[in-house]
Amino acid sequence: WMDQYYYVFGFTFIVYIILLLTCAEVTVLLCYYQLCAENHRWWWFSFLTSGSTAVYMFLYSIFWFKSLEPSKIFTTYLLYFGYMFLISFGLFLTTGAVGAISCFWFTRKIFGSIKVD
Repeated sequence: WMDQYYYVFGFTFIVYIILLLTCAEVTVLLCYYQLCAENHRWWWFSFLTSGSTAVYMFLYSIFWFKSLEPSKIFTTYLLYFGYMFLISFGLFLTTGAVGAISCFWFTRKIFGSIKVD
């Protein structure tokens, strides 16, 4: 690479870490609001809250695809939306797991500090 550094992968990794931290913080906040309302069914809510990032990404990929000048072949659409669905589903599982685990850790911490006499 002729003594030139390529920083894109490092920046992408930092943005990915920021995404995971943001998903964890937002999920903990919404889980806290749900627990304050005495709703104890936070498991799937925490998974879907942070996993909704993938839905946004898939919808954005649809709008971005409309701005392109793709070919009129059906295979182009099938490949693009098939791969974007797989990438979005992987992001859904990743961010959902991060949100659920962080919310689980949060509820263990706040209910572990309660003393019962």
